[in-house]
Amino acid sequence: MSLPQIVTREEWRAAREALRAQEEELDRARRALNARRRRLPMVEVGDEYVFDGGDGRATLRDLFEGRPQLIVHHFVFPPEWEAGCPRSAAFLDQVGPLPHLWARHTSFAVVSRAPFRRILPFKARMGWAVPWYSSAGGPFDADFDVTVVRGGHLVDRPGLSCFLRDRDRVFHTYSAFEDGLEGIGALGGLLDLTALGRQEEGEEPPGRARALGAGPRPALRYHDAYE
Repeated sequence: MSLPQIVTREEWRAAREALRAQEEELDRARRALNARRRRLPMVEVGDEYVFDGGDGRATLRDLFEGRPQLIVHHFVFPPEWEAGCPRSAAFLDQVGPLPHLWARHTSFAVVSRAPFRRILPFKARMGWAVPWYSSAGGPFDADFDVTVVRGGHLVDRPGLSCFLRDRDRVFHTYSAFEDGLEGIGALGGLLDLTALGRQEEGEEPPGRARALGAGPRPALRYHDAYE
C-alpha cells in the first residue's frame, strides 16, 4: 500500500499552501459555473402531474408547499422492488434537516415510481422525515428523463430536478442525473443547482428571490431555531 510521504511540519505547510492556490482556482471556477447555471433558460411545466402521498393526491404545485422553489429527488424505487436503491438511499442520507432549505424559500420532495404503500414502510425503516410521493402510473419520470429505455427495458436512474414557481405558473430550471449527483447532498450544493442559488450578497444575477416575493436570506441557525 502506498501511503503519503512523511515530511516535516514546515515541508507539509509549504505543500499545503501550494495546493491552496489550486483549491482557490477551483472555487472561482465553481462560482462562475453556478452563476452560468442560474442563467439557464427555463421551460414552463404545462401538464398537471398528480402524485400519491401521505395526505392523499397532490399536484406538482402542491409539492412546493407555498414556497417559490422546489427540488425533487428522483429516488430509484421501481414498482416491482420491495425496497429502494442503496445508491439513492446513500444520497438521501446526506440531505440534512429540511428547515435549512425551507428558510431559503426552497422545498424538497422525493418522488419514486413505487406505489406509496410500498414506499411508506421503507421510509419508516430508514428513519427519514422528508416528503415522499409516488408517481406510479404517471408520465412524470419519463418526461423528466429519469425513467429511460435501455436495451429494450425501462430503467430508472437517480436524479434531481429543480423547479421555480411564479404565482400559479411552474417552471423547470435544471436537472442532474447519476454521477452528476456526486458531492451535491449538502445544503450549499443543493442550492447551487437552483435558479435562486444560495441567495447570498454578490451572487449573479442579483435580486431574484425578492422579485418572487421571498424575504431576505436568514442567518444560518440550528435547524430547530428557524421561525
